[in-house]
Amino acid sequence: MKVFVTSDGFTDYVVAVSSRAKALAAWGAHQDLFQTGGARETDDPELIAAASAQPGQVLRRPSTVTPLIPPKRASAKPAPPPPKPPVPTKPRGPTPAQLRKVAELEAELEATAERHAAELAVIAAEKRDLEQRRDASEAQFLSRRSELREALRKARLALR
Repeated sequence: MKVFVTSDGFTDYVVAVSSRAKALAAWGAHQDLFQTGGARETDDPELIAAASAQPGQVLRRPSTVTPLIPPKRASAKPAPPPPKPPVPTKPRGPTPAQLRKVAELEAELEATAERHAAELAVIAAEKRDLEQRRDASEAQFLSRRSELREALRKARLALR
């Protein structure tokens, strides 16, 4: 039987069960608290005695100040030596090829912007034409509808 403990910051929850999975189930946890450092197996004799007296039952007590995350173990491998600082080199200016490439890209960018502006002007003109067509169609519709309503009104009066 092992004794596991977790905490919500205010209360420690202690349970004596045979596995970590059973401890998580007893706490109603939906994630692996052991993997995230939120739960651990305890070696506190006081907690072991209390939890072993009631196996499977979750015991509650005010939270202690000891963190639940176990301390990190020292690795068996020695730390690698720090990398040597790079030898400072004198900064070089741009090559003629790099300057040419930048100039070509700037020219292409400018040409693309001009093409885009021209295309937007064409679209704006088409939009104005469409709006004029819509306005003319709307006026024609309203006029014809008015005429037809008047004719319909007269026809209904004739029925009386």
